[in-house]
Amino acid sequence: MTWEVFGTASRELAQQIADSGFEPDLILAIARGGLLPAGALGYALAVKNLYTMNVEFYTGVDERLPVPMILPPVPDLVELRFARILVVDDVADTGHTLKTVEEFFKGRVKEVRTAVLYEKPRSVVRCNYVWKHTDLWINFPWSDQGPVVQRDNVVLDA
Repeated sequence: MTWEVFGTASRELAQQIADSGFEPDLILAIARGGLLPAGALGYALAVKNLYTMNVEFYTGVDERLPVPMILPPVPDLVELRFARILVVDDVADTGHTLKTVEEFFKGRVKEVRTAVLYEKPRSVVRCNYVWKHTDLWINFPWSDQGPVVQRDNVVLDA
């Protein structure tokens, strides 16, 4: 995927959401892959309330933990109990990350829907909004090159 294709994809995905009649109160980006798609959808759908949720699952290219782990800080569910939430990620590969986030919110908010740029056939969830279906590995423009610095991956406690 190139930056230009990302622009087209995010706009077409936003149109799908708008055409469905769903009007999210907030967009929740699954960090880190969902950050840029969520921002683009926020602009296209005129939604200023953007949240993030950190979920650790992938540890490298096609390497993952046994189960996804929600990292702190977590969204305040009391504030969100009447919210219609659009959960956004870049890809539903195995779908376990999206399933974990969906289950976290189900029954605790008014409505949860999911949107991804790509969904793979093996995904355990079927997203409400998908730009393309594929079984290929996707190189996204924001993550296809290594970091410009070397850092220890440190998770801060909340």
